[in-house]
Amino acid sequence: MRHPLKVIQLYKDEAHLIKKAVRKNREAQHMLYELHAPKMLSVCRYYIKDVQQAEEVLLNGFFKVFTKIKYFKNEGSFEGWIRRIMIREAISYLRQKKQIQFVSDDIEVTEGYTNNIESQIDVAEIQGLIDSLPEGYRMVFVMYAIEGYKHSEISTLLNISQGTSKSQLFKARKLLQKQVQQLNKSSNGTN
Repeated sequence: MRHPLKVIQLYKDEAHLIKKAVRKNREAQHMLYELHAPKMLSVCRYYIKDVQQAEEVLLNGFFKVFTKIKYFKNEGSFEGWIRRIMIREAISYLRQKKQIQFVSDDIEVTEGYTNNIESQIDVAEIQGLIDSLPEGYRMVFVMYAIEGYKHSEISTLLNISQGTSKSQLFKARKLLQKQVQQLNKSSNGTN
């Protein structure tokens, strides 16, 4: 007796999964989680040094995703929508832990600041350098340089002035450049 082949659908249409998740289908929610969780954990890690705390933020963020998924309007990408939730969740977590501090030194911010860093640094080292930044520097740097937020958006999300946002970014870049130069010197044996 011949058994018919069972066809396994390897790719689930994300829009279809979203519709099912809106109806609280646990399997669809799980598939969306599996699809987006690795990238969203990276987003959380940009803001939160400790991996376990970042995972906690990730889980809380996905809880919000699935409770608010009915408000997703299919305008823009679903991943972008999730990413914004994760960023807000990370900021909220840091506020609750009172870990956000913005250092305010009088420093002249140069418009159009660029760095001229050339380096052979791997991703783990870059994450380590970002993690070593003071909290305020790190948040503004990640939001601006990695997430692509404008200073006006950062100032609104973090309840700071645009000048503070620009200053934090400038200081973060300057500190990162100094750290990269030190890393390069030590890796080239000139330190």
